Amino acid sequence: MNRRILLLGGTTEALRLARRLGAEAIYSLAGLGRVPDDLACRVRVGGFGGADGLAAFIANEGIELLLDLTHPYAAQISQNAARAAEIADVPCWALRRPGWQAGPQDDWREFEDWDDLIRLLAPFSRPFFTSGREPLAHLHEIPEHQHWTVRCLQVEPAPTRAEVIGARGPFSLESERELFARIACDVLVSKNSGSHSTEPKLQVARELGLPVLLLRRPALPVVDREFAEMGTLWEALQQRL
Repeated sequence: MNRRILLLGGTTEALRLARRLGAEAIYSLAGLGRVPDDLACRVRVGGFGGADGLAAFIANEGIELLLDLTHPYAAQISQNAARAAEIADVPCWALRRPGWQAGPQDDWREFEDWDDLIRLLAPFSRPFFTSGREPLAHLHEIPEHQHWTVRCLQVEPAPTRAEVIGARGPFSLESERELFARIACDVLVSKNSGSHSTEPKLQVARELGLPVLLLRRPALPVVDREFAEMGTLWEALQQRL
């Protein structure tokens, strides 16, 4: 693959693709979590300064194809990517991972924002947050009847009525069962990422009959091509490059 590709990553799928790209490609990360040091492609860490900054980077680097494989909830980055590609006049392709779908045994409820979530959490005593770092900013607001467990990429100090677990998926079904048993949670809070690597928690919630509160997915911009799974994206890349 000799064409210049800029891959916006941070997801499991993005890393898988980055491992298949050569030295002409650039893999861009926001800087959260571990930065891979075993890739043939160039790795860039940090922001671009919005859509205009990203468009300038594309032009300066001679990028011919922009790939958006960021998280489904990274709406601002995806908006910047689509706009930057338009400014720089290069195609933008995106992996739009389908969300998880509830089954007949699932008790799933969507929420819009933090205030909506707090209202839904009021009847519960031991929520388990797997929805990113936002709960960390509210650890001082934990109601007296609750104990929070928060799992995010890095461990953080926690007050008495909270535990912060630093971990990155994939998570096995057995390890999730053990964790749920240890923390004795009565509700799971998550984003509907659709990732296979973090799906076992939903199976455990189903087995235990626990409700799941899911942050509603944001609207994402229209791009030149959208792909629902990695196989078709890789085939399209091979045909183009």
